[in-house]
Amino acid sequence: MKKVLFICHGNICRSPMAEFVFKDMVNKKGLCGQIEVASAATTREEIGNPVHKGTVRKLAEYHISTAGKYARQVTKADYDSYDYLICMEQMNLREIKRILPNDPKGKICLLLDFTDKPRDIADPWYTGDFDVTYDDILEGCTALLEKLETEGI
Repeated sequence: MKKVLFICHGNICRSPMAEFVFKDMVNKKGLCGQIEVASAATTREEIGNPVHKGTVRKLAEYHISTAGKYARQVTKADYDSYDYLICMEQMNLREIKRILPNDPKGKICLLLDFTDKPRDIADPWYTGDFDVTYDDILEGCTALLEKLETEGI
């Protein structure tokens, strides 16, 4: 089983969006028993808070629920628990190095590094544009799933 942890600043916008989009993709492909998915924050700012209403609304357009998800912070134990620790932007990479200063197995990366156009995913907390964030996350999750399938998961 492959285990994927999506990471952003607060774990209320981008990383839960990626978590639930990817879970939906995994479900639709019948791969639930082969891929486990979660998300977390690099900071403690939103710990215990539910998913941002903009993310909830955007995912509801695709009949994807975020029910029961509350923000949590990445822990040192997550490094051993997950095969991929996938950040949304360069700032997240810098922040995660405070928590996980070493990455000997090369598990930490950016979501859009799996695509042909590596780049950051803008934070809709600041931009207010959950549509662009969704499109970028969908692109990254699609490429990640293709990679896992190609590798035989």
